[in-house]
Amino acid sequence: MIGASEPSSTEFKDGAGARRATVRRVGQALQQAAETLKTAGLETPRLDARCLLGHVLNKDPTTLSGYRDDILPSESYRRFSELMTRRLDREPISRILGTREFWSLSFDLEDSVLDPRSDSETLVEVVLSTVGDRTAPLRVLDLGTGSGCLIAALLSELPYATGIGVDIDPAAIRVARGNLTRNGLVHRAHFVCGNWGQALGDCFDIIVVNPPYIPSGDIKSLSPEVINHDPHRALFAGLDGLEAYRNFLPELRGLLRPQGLVALEIGYGQAAAVTSLLSDSGFTSIGPHQDLAGVKRCLLALPEAPESQDKKRLGMAALCR
Repeated sequence: MIGASEPSSTEFKDGAGARRATVRRVGQALQQAAETLKTAGLETPRLDARCLLGHVLNKDPTTLSGYRDDILPSESYRRFSELMTRRLDREPISRILGTREFWSLSFDLEDSVLDPRSDSETLVEVVLSTVGDRTAPLRVLDLGTGSGCLIAALLSELPYATGIGVDIDPAAIRVARGNLTRNGLVHRAHFVCGNWGQALGDCFDIIVVNPPYIPSGDIKSLSPEVINHDPHRALFAGLDGLEAYRNFLPELRGLLRPQGLVALEIGYGQAAAVTSLLSDSGFTSIGPHQDLAGVKRCLLALPEAPESQDKKRLGMAALCR
């Protein structure tokens, strides 16, 4: 049993401070919370309510139906009410709980890092599909590592690989290092605070980048969960959303081994533009590859052969005559 035999009462309030019905048991608390979240216009009210109450009670959210007749202690009521208020203020569940699952690994979140999205698992899937020998001692570079989710996912699947994660924010580096420690991978990873690849001298077999790619003019189209809680430096990249690609793509040839591979996350409608930028930087694009929603989410790129670059330069010279 979760609580005592005598009920204690509390009240939920919606975003406007209106009083809600008193709840006393697990089932009542979940029902009332789900109704409050639905009225507030949240997309997954029942799931959100289960996650929050499961966190308060230290129970798997999927098992709460087995406790629905149990009475909640007053302290559990109070904590649940506090978390509900934060969710009604449109703080994401992952931010409230402080963790996010990505590639079946658990990652701590702080304000300095982007909340990992399942869309980004597309990069991991596509990269792994191209690796012939997963036991090879590959070198992986993750530019703009943030929470460290991409480098952690790849190292978890490539047992003899090592990697470097780079981020411009020292706070993000601290979070990423902690997450690799949390997942037992930090002994194969190193982290560098720097601006893209400028501070690096090594060469890598795999380079993955999930850069900011949202045009600054799209800010009003984003949900409060994103615009109010994700770091803007990890979201926006100039008027067209391509500023970050222009900054780091010219560096990548010098960081990639001859048979290496680059994997880039891209935004909606950016495949053609990023393909062009890759070509300008000496790469041949493969893709784009779609995420589970059918959005073109990832581009793979291989270094062009020297003869292809020579032909390109000759063509440009002819155009300039």
